[in-house]
Amino acid sequence: MRLLAGSSATFGVGATGDAATVPSRLWTRHAPRLPWLNFSGQSHNSAQELMLLTLFRQHLPEVADIVLFSGVNNLVLSRLPEERQGRHGAFFECGAAPDTVPTPQERIDRAAGLTVRHLSTWKLFADAMGARLTYVLQPLAPWVREEPTPEEKLLFDELDDVSNFRRLHNDISTMEVGRKYAEVIGAGCAGFDVPFLDMNAALAEATTPDEWLFIDRVHCTDLGYDTVARLLAERLDLG
Repeated sequence: MRLLAGSSATFGVGATGDAATVPSRLWTRHAPRLPWLNFSGQSHNSAQELMLLTLFRQHLPEVADIVLFSGVNNLVLSRLPEERQGRHGAFFECGAAPDTVPTPQERIDRAAGLTVRHLSTWKLFADAMGARLTYVLQPLAPWVREEPTPEEKLLFDELDDVSNFRRLHNDISTMEVGRKYAEVIGAGCAGFDVPFLDMNAALAEATTPDEWLFIDRVHCTDLGYDTVARLLAERLDLG
């Protein structure tokens, strides 16, 4: 068996059904040699993703691969002040947005630090289970391409009218921040000998500007998720 772990994008938010989620596309088309288990939950930070493994590991059969498809939530939550971060990072719904915001570099350092710290425990578990662990930085629409498709722009604009993503996270929604974040996490992965893939760069390379990949800045369309699954299989040699 193989595990795809992470948060809401792994869970499949935006997909038209379970069959269109990344784990399902891996199992049914792109990497069908072993079954895939969707090992994720919505609005999880890296600590909560790790907790899923610690709480349910005893129910798992033999695991060959663990692909951790994550990263955005830690950076989103890095906006919250120190007193809400605790020892394991901030959680969603833990308070109102602050008036003073850390700089983008401070947000990168905080989010990547948590990600790599929790990754070290994933590595211990994976080694003990005899599983290969890979970390994949999940895609964020403005990290993949600077200009959305017309369909994406209509959705993003409508969502911005009723939500606060652009107002709260415009400072991290740039190509530069995405590349810097990937660089820091990639270096942390290298320190544990964990293969790393930046799905943002992979998607940018493998798609055309007119392909409708996102339903919001974090979650994909069926085409987007299928493309992600294909790239995972190809880039990670999952076969």
